[in-house]
Amino acid sequence: MRFVRDYLVPRLVQYVLVVFCGITAVFFIPRLTGQDPVLEIIAQIQAQGASLDPLAVRNLMETLKELYGLKGSLFEQYLTMWRRVFTLDFGPSFFQFPTPVAQLLRIYLPWTIGLFATSTVLSWLLGNIVGGIAGYFSGKSWSKILDAVIMVIRPIPHYIFGVVLLILFAYVWPLFPARGPSIGRGVTLNLELVLAILRGSFLPALTLVILGGVVWFQQMKLLVQNVKREDFVEYARVGGVKERRVVFRYVLKNAMLPQVTQLALALGQVFSGVLIVEMVFSYPGMGLLLYRGVTRGDYNLVMGITVLSILTIATAVLLLDLLYPLLDPRIRHR
Repeated sequence: MRFVRDYLVPRLVQYVLVVFCGITAVFFIPRLTGQDPVLEIIAQIQAQGASLDPLAVRNLMETLKELYGLKGSLFEQYLTMWRRVFTLDFGPSFFQFPTPVAQLLRIYLPWTIGLFATSTVLSWLLGNIVGGIAGYFSGKSWSKILDAVIMVIRPIPHYIFGVVLLILFAYVWPLFPARGPSIGRGVTLNLELVLAILRGSFLPALTLVILGGVVWFQQMKLLVQNVKREDFVEYARVGGVKERRVVFRYVLKNAMLPQVTQLALALGQVFSGVLIVEMVFSYPGMGLLLYRGVTRGDYNLVMGITVLSILTIATAVLLLDLLYPLLDPRIRHR
C-alpha cells in the first residue's frame, strides 16, 4: 500500500500532467506562427486561375475551418482539439488534402518504428557494453584510443555525418542507394523487396547507431568509473571474486540502472536526429512528414504527429518507472 501511495500514484499524476501540458502546447504553438492553412488553400485555388464569388469563398472558408479545427473562438477550438485527441480523428491533411491524418500516420509510422526502434536498441546495447568495459579498463591503451575516437565523432551533427556516409557509400563506393526505401501501392512483399528495404535503410540506421552509440558509450564509461570505486566493488575484489564476475555482476549491473531510464527519454530523438537523418536520406518516416507539416502550416498533421509522440514518450517513461523497482531492489524496500 505504501508503494502505491508513495511511488505509483505520483507517477500516474505526473504522466497525466505531462500529457496534458504537452498536448496543450501543441495546440498553441502552431497558432503563434501566424500561418493560416485556410487562407493558403484559398490563395492556391485563386493562383490556379479559378474565380470564386465572395459567397463561395465564405462557404469554403467555413468548411475548411471546421475541417482544420479552426472554427469558433480559441476556447472552442481548444475543446475541439481535445475531442479529436480522444477520438484519434485529426481531420484531413493540408498538403495532401483530402487524405486523413490518421491514414498518413498509418503509412509513415511503421517506417520510423522500424528504423528508430532498431537503431536505438542497437546503439543502446553496443554503447553500454563497450562503454562499460572501456570504463572498467580505462587504464588500457585500447580504451584510451577508443575514447579519443569517440571524442572526435561525438560533436559531429547528424546531417554532416549522414552526408559523409552518403558520399562515401552511395557515390564513391556505390554499395547502398542514395535514397531511402519506398514501397508503391500494390507491391507484393517478397525476399527481393525485403532486401531492397534493408539496403535503403542501412545508411540511415548506421548514422543513428554510431552517433547514438557514442553518447551511450560516454555516459556508461563515466558511470562505470564511479561505480568501480564503490566499497562493495573493492570488497568483492579483496574477497577473491573473479574479475569477470565483478565487471558484469557488480559494476555493469549497477551502472546500467540510470541508462534504463535514459532509454525511454531517447525516444525524444525522433524530433532531432531522426528527423534530420530522414531528410538527408529521403527516408519516408514521421520526421520527414513532420517537417513537411511544419513548413506548410498543416495544423492537423503537426497535431497528430506530436500528440502521438507525446503519448509514446510519456507512456514509455511511465512503464520504465513502474518496472524500475524490479531492477533496483532499493526502491522496493523504501
